[in-house]
Amino acid sequence: MSMPFTQIMQELESLANPEAVKGMARFGIQGARVLGISIPELRRMARQVGNHHTLALELWGSGVHEARLLATMIADVRQLTETQMENWVNDFDSWDLCDQCCGNLFVRSPLAFSKALEWADRREEFVRRAGFALMAYLAVHAKKAPDDDFAPFFPKIEQYAADNRNFVKKAVNWALRQIGKRNPHLNQQAVKLSLRLVSTENKTALWVGKDAYRELTSVAVQNRLAKRQNQETLT
Repeated sequence: MSMPFTQIMQELESLANPEAVKGMARFGIQGARVLGISIPELRRMARQVGNHHTLALELWGSGVHEARLLATMIADVRQLTETQMENWVNDFDSWDLCDQCCGNLFVRSPLAFSKALEWADRREEFVRRAGFALMAYLAVHAKKAPDDDFAPFFPKIEQYAADNRNFVKKAVNWALRQIGKRNPHLNQQAVKLSLRLVSTENKTALWVGKDAYRELTSVAVQNRLAKRQNQETLT
């Protein structure tokens, strides 16, 4: 069911929750205008609307936080251009908008791997976060991608593990953990990198390495990887 832009905006305004806005601010969720609408509510609206790329562009242009979140859910990846990706990533002003856009839309683009590397090198906090968030999402969703596609991510993780900005260091750690949980081979590489980070004198890199090492070498993760490898061997 397609809805015009004005109708969507009116519905969003009707769902505004000022108390939720205060709670979101405490978790670092901000924007030019935040309404306080939950992700499940936005997903409900997205299911009603379906794919609608033109509407997605209009919603993004509104500058309203939740309208932009909804835009990431209804945009058509087949119509997604590199120019649009660059325009949107430059507009990121909070970690949740960054992560939702990367997880809902950007990860499905043929440019996802190259943009992950490119954005990791960018200095802006949420652009760099987008690079590492994309790495994490690709590790989970790019099921058919070969290990070689993930190899270039390790040098970027090692290079920027010392970035002490909260939303960056958490994304670097997230990328390392997700890649390391993909399969036994990548797990070994991720564990080795984690140990190198632990041996550094930089506190941020040390935290990234210790946290990743703890999870990647855990019994739960190792058992899951072994089970997956056995299943693949049998098939």
